[in-house]
Amino acid sequence: MFNYTTYPADQLDYVDIAPVLELPNGERLFVNVGDRSIVVFNIAGQYFAISDICTHDDGPLGDGDIEGYHIICPRHGAEFDIRTGRVMQMPAVVDIPAYPVRVVDGMIQIGIPKE
Repeated sequence: MFNYTTYPADQLDYVDIAPVLELPNGERLFVNVGDRSIVVFNIAGQYFAISDICTHDDGPLGDGDIEGYHIICPRHGAEFDIRTGRVMQMPAVVDIPAYPVRVVDGMIQIGIPKE
């Protein structure tokens, strides 16, 4: 999987997700962009976006508990860094996609790789 947060800006299309007022501190927002299921987090005023699919068993990830910058899969306990998508704890061994997030004119946007 790719950490899209390190992609060159000219290889990304930014998509409007929601106004910042719809994602208060400590909350998460589930969105679909094309065929991608993504969860967006607001942690202490910083926004992060990752795939909502655990690489261990393709189950939903976004409802998992957050500990610092890690999300714990609610099904089997795999753990991922929400800043990078990097797997931090088994049973998952494959990273999940992480997407760049920006705010433009009060709107949260996610960078999606150009097709």
